[in-house]
Order: sequence, then structure tokens, then C-alpha cells
Amino acid sequence: MDYELDVDLALAAAVLEVEGHNARAGWDQPARLYALVDTNHIVEHEPALAAQLGLDSPMERGSLTPIEQDELPEGQELEEVLPGIVWPEVIVGCVAVVERLVLPPAVDGQVPSDPTAAQEFAREHPDAEDVRIVAGVTRSGASYCALRLRSEDNDSAVMGGTDLVPALLELLRGTLEEEPMGGNDE
Repeated sequence: MDYELDVDLALAAAVLEVEGHNARAGWDQPARLYALVDTNHIVEHEPALAAQLGLDSPMERGSLTPIEQDELPEGQELEEVLPGIVWPEVIVGCVAVVERLVLPPAVDGQVPSDPTAAQEFAREHPDAEDVRIVAGVTRSGASYCALRLRSEDNDSAVMGGTDLVPALLELLRGTLEEEPMGGNDE
């Protein structure tokens, strides 16, 4: 197994915590978004809440606390919502959870360009695989992803890495910028 030396351990722990939480909820869940707050900030500014959540022990120092956000607007995909989100400064990062149907690399070039036809192609393909993607980023530029296949639905089979879903990571990074990314004006 190759180990990545540039992994932000606090971010990786937060992403894996979110992945485990969502795994317990089962499959076929809606996309979710989490804000990441420095646990020390919660301890300093909300000591009663920190104590209630068990976040006030010294071993929590340096960790990130994921805070689940409201559900996404009905009928919109996460990728459509993210460009309009801007987090306040107290939010040091964010994590997104989405389930997608993925195809093996061997079918590249066979997928129709029409989005509706592409979705139907993927649903009907015998080698299609359900995957839960949990991706997180921080303002400092760190990223971490965890992937769980439905066919390998156990904690020991969760794959992790810093750049497994580059397009989603880029959208998440955009939410941490001062101005919303907005639409494409071309």
C-alpha cells in the first residue's frame, strides 16, 4: 500500500468520520454538505456545546469538527449548488458526500454526450458500480477523499487519497473563496 506523505491528518480524520456517519445511514441517500470548524474554536467560543459533544478533552486539539448543513434545494444536484456557496471565515473547510454511478475506464468513448442518455447508459451498463464519494478541502489547500463501493460495503474497503475526485474538490475549494464562483458567462 502506498502512503501519501502530504495528508492533512485532521482533514482525513474528519472526512473518514463523515464517511462512517453516512455509511451507517445506508445507501441511496441524498447529497450532503458539512462545514468544518476548528474544534479549538468551538471549545473557546461554545464551551458548553463542546462539553456536551465531548470535544473539550486535550486530545481533541488540532481536530476539525464536521457540522452537517441543511438539505440541498430539491431538484438540484450538489454540483449545481456549490458554485453559489461562500463560507464565513470561521469555517476552515468543508466536506461533501455524494453517491454516483461509475463506469470502468474501458467504456471511455462509449458514453453518449447527452446527459440524459449518459445516465441511462450508465444505469444499464453491466459493469456500472455505485460509489459513495466523501470529499473535503480546507482553506489551507489540503484535500482528502474517501470512496466506498456498494459492492465492497465494509469499512476496511474504503479507499482514501488526496485527489481522487479532482472536479468535486475544485468545486469545494471555490466555496472557500471570498466571492461565489457563479455561473459560466460564456
